[in-house]
Amino acid sequence: MSKTKFKQCAIYTRVSTDIQAEKEFSSCEAQEEKIRSFVKSQDHWQIAKVYTDAGYTGANTNRPALQELLEDIKQNKIDIILAYKIDRLTRSPKDFYQLIEVFDKYQTDFISITERFDTSTPAGRLLRNIMLTFAQFEKELTSERTKDKMLERAKKRIV
Repeated sequence: MSKTKFKQCAIYTRVSTDIQAEKEFSSCEAQEEKIRSFVKSQDHWQIAKVYTDAGYTGANTNRPALQELLEDIKQNKIDIILAYKIDRLTRSPKDFYQLIEVFDKYQTDFISITERFDTSTPAGRLLRNIMLTFAQFEKELTSERTKDKMLERAKKRIV
């Protein structure tokens, strides 16, 4: 009788603000629930641990749950990382590539359940790169809009 080895899955959730954390559709709990449903649809997968960073920006990797996840990957406790969207993991292309290097080194796959890509395939890696480029673009647009608004306010005060 052969014993089936289960893939150890890590769920990673993040929201950047307390307001987002409280919204039902974007809360960490809502992300986790959708990921759990996805895991249930797979054969021989089980959830090893849930890592949650509520109230942390995706602009850097200085997040306690993400750091804990990385340590668990280095200890070979995780086979697959699942996130609701790629930007829950990071919004920085540089950080993403560094994370992917760690994932690859420890043979850990990354799956974004809503964008439906899997880094273990060439098509998944291409889609990952495209999505990351758009996430960076969105971040830069937001930054540009914020600067424009601040300049407008400053001009109004001077006049």
